[in-house]
Amino acid sequence: MTTGPIKLAPSILAADFARLGDQVAEAERAGADRIHVDVMDGHFVPNLSMGAEIVQSLRRVTRLPLETHLMIFNPDLFLDEFAQAGSDSFLVHWEGNTDVSRTVQRIKALGKSAGVAINPATSAAVLEEILPDLDQVLIMTVNPGFGHQHFLHTTLPKIARARELIDRTKPGCGLEVDGGIDATTAPLAVDAGADVLVAGSAVFNDRESVAAAMQRLRAALEH
Repeated sequence: MTTGPIKLAPSILAADFARLGDQVAEAERAGADRIHVDVMDGHFVPNLSMGAEIVQSLRRVTRLPLETHLMIFNPDLFLDEFAQAGSDSFLVHWEGNTDVSRTVQRIKALGKSAGVAINPATSAAVLEEILPDLDQVLIMTVNPGFGHQHFLHTTLPKIARARELIDRTKPGCGLEVDGGIDATTAPLAVDAGADVLVAGSAVFNDRESVAAAMQRLRAALEH
């Protein structure tokens, strides 16, 4: 099990874009640790989402780190643009990347934190060679491309394997999970070894305020 404080990374993919700035500011006031920005190209995943202009807009309304999750082919082509817009860290996928080491080194050269994400069907073993260069590992707990998906419980053993690998190879590297995280699944992911939780619809929804939703998640982790 993870020791130390668990970090929450609200995903704006689930936010109300008519009130995006206000919702991000509310998440910051409620104790979010970072803001997770999902970028999709319609090729790597079957959906399109936001570009660097969104990061640039958010940079003006929050002091929180902006974590940019590039669910795209050829992320190298977009790193400079997002870095200039205000991204603080990048998550790139092991799948669909022709040279993930080169990409990670480019991110580091830009002075940004670098992370590698892996999809549910990808083994944690692929991380072993690149792990010494990483600040973050992201385990997808749904198949990427859409919000509002159900957590895949079959990913729990992989989270545990990634935790063991990190503890052995690169202590201090964050272990993040993304997909279907709510008050029920968050404790499962943390028990398996995660220390950063990406949450979309569990934070941004019509049932409760952002602050109340985040408090619900925090409370679930205390039991």
